[in-house]
Amino acid sequence: MQISANGISLEVEDHGPPSGEPLLLVMGMGMQLLGWHEDFVASLVQRGFRVIRFDNRDIGLSTILDSAGQPNLAISALRFSLGLRLRSAYTLADMAADSVGVLDGLGIARAHVCGASMGGMIAQRMADQAPDRVKSLTLMTTSGGSRKLPVPSLKVRAALIARPAGPKSVESIVEHYVKMDRLTGSPAYPASTSYLRECFTIAVNRSHQPAGTARQLVAVVGDGDRTKILSGIRVPTHVIHGTADVLVPVQAGRDLAARIPGATLDIVEGMGHDLPRELWPRFADGISRVAARG
Repeated sequence: MQISANGISLEVEDHGPPSGEPLLLVMGMGMQLLGWHEDFVASLVQRGFRVIRFDNRDIGLSTILDSAGQPNLAISALRFSLGLRLRSAYTLADMAADSVGVLDGLGIARAHVCGASMGGMIAQRMADQAPDRVKSLTLMTTSGGSRKLPVPSLKVRAALIARPAGPKSVESIVEHYVKMDRLTGSPAYPASTSYLRECFTIAVNRSHQPAGTARQLVAVVGDGDRTKILSGIRVPTHVIHGTADVLVPVQAGRDLAARIPGATLDIVEGMGHDLPRELWPRFADGISRVAARG
């Protein structure tokens, strides 16, 4: 379904009984709602949640803001390195307002919120901007943005902005994503190539928005340091992070949990910057435990 929120239209899926505990899933940069696999969603519904997943702005079937133009990532990186303000089409604060708008559209007063990567950053902003709408937080593979934290290697940063090789086709785009997953995924829980190709083919055929991903990247970088707001988060919070995350190093998860009062921390050995199927029960356990405190 389409929901009007914050001046745009967002594609939203609502799973489970209306009487279930509302759980809003917020996905990361460049990822559609499909990033929350339907089997994982079903497992959360079985635990009593009403699960809402949606496409962030500029991705999937939500409003695509091509009128904002294609950002120059090289110039954005230079401005960031010089400590200059980035020119972004929108901010993570805007995307947090989008998330609140999803709840408004569904008539949900308060929800548990689980965000992965950029989605975790949006969830932090949401808890700061609309604390009365958030019952609990689960923050996965994400960061509070401290400039003192380690950054990804040059190889990883280059891969993040690289384009698919060869002529543009569904196949070349899918292979590009498979290659990226092999770089950033979980070495202890490697997904089969056939599984990755299947997932990415479904996603690319649904929607492919590289310019939207670039605009999201500028919004993430431009959001900068959120550490000042973290001490003010008062809802029960659970942080999940992998030791093998090359995109958002594990120190970010430890730092995040240390800065949010009362936060619990689950460090997963051998997990990278993805959500391996083998770990879904562990993730669901963590979400359920923190929700019970909310």
